[in-house]
Amino acid sequence: MKVVENLNRIKQKINEACQIVNRSSEELTLIAVTKYVSINRAKEALDAGIINLGENRDEGLLEKWEILRDKPVWHYIGTLQTRKVKNIIDKVEYIHSLDRLSLAEEINKRANRKTKCLVQVNVSGEESKHGLSLEEAVPFIESLSKLENIVIDGLMTMAPFTNDESILRNSFRKLRELRDQVQTLQLDFAPCTHLSMGMSNDFAIAIEEGATMIRIGTALVGEE
Repeated sequence: MKVVENLNRIKQKINEACQIVNRSSEELTLIAVTKYVSINRAKEALDAGIINLGENRDEGLLEKWEILRDKPVWHYIGTLQTRKVKNIIDKVEYIHSLDRLSLAEEINKRANRKTKCLVQVNVSGEESKHGLSLEEAVPFIESLSKLENIVIDGLMTMAPFTNDESILRNSFRKLRELRDQVQTLQLDFAPCTHLSMGMSNDFAIAIEEGATMIRIGTALVGEE
């Protein structure tokens, strides 16, 4: 299994999805989720031309960061415990899992620069998933106005793991509608540009529904 071969297949699917809805693939950020693979596999992804890497545990991120440093653009995509913010802050470009005020306050306190955060929304309402409900998201975002080191750069969700296309589309569409609602508020600290949605099994549908960031692990870098 070579990352470059997987990347070519994924790029083809990305282009096909973009053509269906008349989008440009330039609008998309492909994040290689390297949480299950070795540093060597992460290096292979970089060599293939992927510059965005995603990790979901502080230990995994720090292990790779010690070797790769700032060669990649780092995305923290997993649930972030407040006490572990100090371990990753200023090392990552994006935090995709902001879901509570205590976490936002800790990020704001620890950061030495503005930190781009995506608010995690549990669109499906599944108990197994983290994130705010659709109804909670806007009031939460508005509550962050005085945190000078927080920029709400978008929203993130994880769709249900299903082959039912209508369920997937509905989840992604609701997140897009929420993003549009936030944008109408014209909050300086919350441009809310990005939609981080779509993984190995559903990224094409996510692209058709407006994703700007897709998070792909197994289909791109495999498991090791």
